[in-house]
Amino acid sequence: MRHRKAGRNLSRETSHRLAMLRNMMTSLFRHEQIETTDAKAKELRPLAEKMITLAKRGDLHARRQALAVLKDKTVTHRLFDEVKARYLARQGGYVRIVKKENRKGDGAPISVIQLLPEEGAKKKTKGKSKKELSNKGQKTKSSEVKEEESKGTAESA
Repeated sequence: MRHRKAGRNLSRETSHRLAMLRNMMTSLFRHEQIETTDAKAKELRPLAEKMITLAKRGDLHARRQALAVLKDKTVTHRLFDEVKARYLARQGGYVRIVKKENRKGDGAPISVIQLLPEEGAKKKTKGKSKKELSNKGQKTKSSEVKEEESKGTAESA
């Protein structure tokens, strides 16, 4: 029975599972996105977000904790320099999981897990429809008629 045992087993022994997740986390921070199964991606997300939280803390103890988990020193340094600066204003949700397809061989659902881009890299069209954006520089007939009427009343007064 698995009473009060959190997390997925992923059909692996504990040491194998932890080593695999450490390798996946290192690859995620090196390449900023990796392709894996849904279950592995869902297990990796909280671990990766904890590493980014450590990087945001930025002190020596946090750096040593990250070095104990990540496999590569250069990736850890990159995490504490570049990735930290990207997420300083964000309170969480640094990683996105996008479902892709089923694997051809065994039909396993595949996902892409990726680090989110910077806040400034988002589109600035939030809240506006495509129609409003296409008509942005154009005047409508009703606005032209209103302008002419207002000019006519201003001249007569």
